[in-house]
Amino acid sequence: MSTPHVIVVMGVAGTGKTTIGPLLAAELGVPYAEGDDFHPAANIAKMSAGTPLDDADRWPWLDAIGQWAHGRAGLGGVVSSSALKRAYRDRLRNEAPGAVFLHLSGDRSLIEERMAGRKGHFMPTALLDSQFATLQPLEDDEAGVAVDVSGTPEEITQRAVAALRRLDN
Repeated sequence: MSTPHVIVVMGVAGTGKTTIGPLLAAELGVPYAEGDDFHPAANIAKMSAGTPLDDADRWPWLDAIGQWAHGRAGLGGVVSSSALKRAYRDRLRNEAPGAVFLHLSGDRSLIEERMAGRKGHFMPTALLDSQFATLQPLEDDEAGVAVDVSGTPEEITQRAVAALRRLDN
């Protein structure tokens, strides 16, 4: 990419944000921040118990991610965040106006299969339905691209890099 953007890797749980984010950051030569690390302990406990977060839970989390992204403006970076609703992405853009979104999207059954296979993550597969119900895909006026999550992490990363480069052209 010609300019060092801050890229927010978004999507429902299980799409591979935590896998693709670091690979993308390495490919672009910028730092990666794990969005889950910005959650307060109360959010983690709530999700671990199978209870979806509400907007009041999400605002401080989104603000913290946005502040990290703001600090990387002009330098570049990659951060993960579900960013499922337009309002959440708008909140992130309020802090980091130049943020670009990479929406990892895919077939629900593939995502559920991947979620079921991961170990030690707080997000149960039971919350996947609420994630899909909340998801508002990127709109035409939002800087970003959607990339399918089928294939290997390396294949997904290469598709992401190619799609992000097309944004700059």
